[in-house]
Amino acid sequence: LDGLVVSEKVKSNNIDVKIPKSELEAEEKGAEEERPRESDSNILDVSSHYPRDKHISIQKHLADLEKLADVRQDERKPCPLCPEEKFRACYSHKLHRHLQNLHWKVSVEFEGYRMCICHLSCRPVKPNLIGDQTLSKMGAHYHCIICSATIVRRTDMIGHVNRHVNKGETESRFVTVRAPKSSCEVVKESATDVQVLPNHSTPQKTDSYFNPKMKLNRQLIFCALAVLAGERTPIECLDAFGATGIMGLQWAKHLRSSVKVTINDCNENSVTMIKENCHLNKMKVRLNIKEEDNDGTVGNGEENSDTVEVTKMDANVVMHLRSFDFIHLDPFGTSVNYLDSAFRNVRNLGIVSLTSTDISSLYAKAQHVTMRHYGCNIVRTEYYKELAARAVIAAVTRAAARCNKGIEVLLAVALEHFVLVVVRVLRGPTPADDSVKKVRYLIHCQWCEERVFQKEGNMVEENPYHQLPCDCHGSMPGKTAVLLGPLWSGALFNTGFLRRMLLEAVQYGLDEVQPLLKTLVCESECTALKHTTPHSAGDEYKQEECGVYIRTPNTSAESYLVHGKRRSEEVLRGAAKRQRAEHSAEHPPFYYNIHRHSIKGMNMPKVNKFLNYLSEAGYRVSRTHFDPMGIRTNAPLAQFKTVLMKYSTPTYVGAQAEGPLHLPGEIQVAEEVPAAAGVKAEGAELAEDDKSGVAASVFTQSCPAHCAAD
Repeated sequence: LDGLVVSEKVKSNNIDVKIPKSELEAEEKGAEEERPRESDSNILDVSSHYPRDKHISIQKHLADLEKLADVRQDERKPCPLCPEEKFRACYSHKLHRHLQNLHWKVSVEFEGYRMCICHLSCRPVKPNLIGDQTLSKMGAHYHCIICSATIVRRTDMIGHVNRHVNKGETESRFVTVRAPKSSCEVVKESATDVQVLPNHSTPQKTDSYFNPKMKLNRQLIFCALAVLAGERTPIECLDAFGATGIMGLQWAKHLRSSVKVTINDCNENSVTMIKENCHLNKMKVRLNIKEEDNDGTVGNGEENSDTVEVTKMDANVVMHLRSFDFIHLDPFGTSVNYLDSAFRNVRNLGIVSLTSTDISSLYAKAQHVTMRHYGCNIVRTEYYKELAARAVIAAVTRAAARCNKGIEVLLAVALEHFVLVVVRVLRGPTPADDSVKKVRYLIHCQWCEERVFQKEGNMVEENPYHQLPCDCHGSMPGKTAVLLGPLWSGALFNTGFLRRMLLEAVQYGLDEVQPLLKTLVCESECTALKHTTPHSAGDEYKQEECGVYIRTPNTSAESYLVHGKRRSEEVLRGAAKRQRAEHSAEHPPFYYNIHRHSIKGMNMPKVNKFLNYLSEAGYRVSRTHFDPMGIRTNAPLAQFKTVLMKYSTPTYVGAQAEGPLHLPGEIQVAEEVPAAAGVKAEGAELAEDDKSGVAASVFTQSCPAHCAAD
């Protein structure tokens, strides 16, 4: 009786059955052995260093997979990753080939582990058309080592793991344990250290986006802020999209007590990264009033030159709540959604800078997106980068005008990865009206790419083609021009501001941005680099940097002493007037690409020499940062082609035997321009020389034997 136990009732027959205790223990032991075959995550490999159990199909070596089968020479063993009905038990040599060929070779590798294909009943398949065979087949799949998901295709599994890697997701993230600090990379830029994740260069898949290619952009913004800090101190500046906080940390580290830096981001992980980077650079963090965690921070009442305020808000909210002197917007994509908030609370004579990275829409690759975001119609032209900058400034102008504020464009840069616009805010309805008047439409000829801004006025013209300098509409059938815009028609640069930016770049040792600033200074004055005119002898201090003269006001200390409130107000008003009248004569809009208008079969002159030729003809010329082969000039396109034709040489010597090169009709008409009178006379002499050359070539072709003998 001791060896018997009373078993549970069999419900079908309601009969008490007595089963020996030894048999019951054997059944329980067998059930425990079969349970790992049905589970996905109950078996833990001894060699695993992950804190969470993983599936048996994830192994480091093929030998570890064979150990699961307990392969012996004299016994048949089933495959640990296949059901009995798919692969029957076999001897060791056959099971070894099966595991190697059908599981190990088609595995997905990740950090030394192999995710082998699994045929167990982990992932049920859809029933077949015949309902009796729903359990006859099991779907082959892979188990993810990170999130335990089951993926059918191998290519999908590879993409699934890559997405985890791009997001910076590791095994420890799914067990609520912070990733080790060794996984973060420390990057140093401009004497500022920041921690970044391994996928920091992919903005869609990381919380802390850091792009090393935007270093030039960050240095330009720093120079603009340094110039503003020299005008008035202290200034409150905002980095609305902090990410890693690299830009705000550079401001606080180099400008120190001149600025009060606020770094904002709406992502919690980014805010945590910003706080760690502040401590990494030995700076204190001043949290927002709503923050409750004060670990390693200072209170709101304390002020310190090495203190950075970190906030976790939406960018529109933080700009609505507070006023700033300097605001920088650098979202992922377009920044038009934040312009209204930026201009609502920015202080008078403050600066708003925005970086737009939606290059596909601004560079006319997605024209419908440009119309949706900027309300602007553009096409792909030779001057598409400047077209993008003017479209952004037009959107900024309309946003500022809605807040009764005007703008003064200080800087507009369009490079391969971004479009940067820096504007100064002028409060009042009169500056707003003056700025809106500079937003016009552009008439662009699609045949010769000549362009001109539409004249002011509300009256409809009967034939707007008359405004174009070219005569393509008369010589070509159909419509030849398109209407682009609305675009900003004013100046893109402020010469005085750029010179002070160049001085700040030299002072802080920003070598990468200095060549670009020198090009911008020459472009704003529309002069060649070596023709940059120095200031008058009355200037107290001048510094020359590669042909560009930098003026530094050497005012005495007594000039900064202000006695009384009325005197200080007069000084502020005088400074505002000087800032508004700081720019010189506006540079000509747009530029021409010398390759686009070169003559086939002719070698065009060097760009610097061609600049001298146009300058000798009486036109203003300069290089442009928008295009390395672009030339900004006030010469019409016809005269541009005339000078280019004059100083071009044949590609090969035999080209002279083909006869003289006749200029196009539009170029022949343009020879009547007074500034090119000397060019026309020299062109006539060249034509006579070409005629004599043609006559000689005809004689040579008619008598080849005699010419050869001679």
